[in-house]
Amino acid sequence: MTSLRARDLMTPDVITVPPETPVLAMARLLADRGISAVPVVDAEGQVRGIVTEADLIRRLAGEEDKHGGWLASLFANQERDAERYARTHGVTAADVMTTAPIAVDPDTLASAVAHLMEDKGIRRVLVTQDGRLKGIVSRADLLRALVGPAPEQGEFSDDRVRRAVLAAMKKEPWADTFYTMVEVKDGVVEFHGFSRSAAVQRGLKVLAENVPGVKGVVDNTQPMPAYLFNGV
Repeated sequence: MTSLRARDLMTPDVITVPPETPVLAMARLLADRGISAVPVVDAEGQVRGIVTEADLIRRLAGEEDKHGGWLASLFANQERDAERYARTHGVTAADVMTTAPIAVDPDTLASAVAHLMEDKGIRRVLVTQDGRLKGIVSRADLLRALVGPAPEQGEFSDDRVRRAVLAAMKKEPWADTFYTMVEVKDGVVEFHGFSRSAAVQRGLKVLAENVPGVKGVVDNTQPMPAYLFNGV
């Protein structure tokens, strides 16, 4: 794992929300997608914060600080208390998010990412460049890198190829990463799920074929159902 960097480990296809997203909508998003956190990104693509399960539980549970009486009030910090109140009573992502989340550069060594998680006691770090989100590295990503077989010189692991395909898809506005899933087996890319048109299917095939390490492409997607197509 010594030569791996954040760009090699990160999940590039990250679900994000704008600052005005309601708390309940984020709670449903985390539950429905089986994720534990979602970055908050503004209209310019800049990372503003991150909302975690802990943030939402604190808000939805209506947790309030227990005041310690007049003695505690002597040592109260009004700025801190006001911020805590906003986070436990807020109604949008901007209210409850953790601002200035821990982030690393794409070229940060995996060992440095691991030490950062350990030192900060966190489960994930954002990968950013010029303030823009590139991906997320979780503890699970680090574990996979630690126990997974290292690719031989000049070869690409299936997981690395999959991440590269997803990263390429995210750069193209016509490539739907929400309804189209990617699997890689022995260097062969397999697309599953739904696609909007035959043109998109052709585009995905060409996109995957241009990713280093891809040995073939299999399209198992189905036409987008009307109820999904009309709902997006």
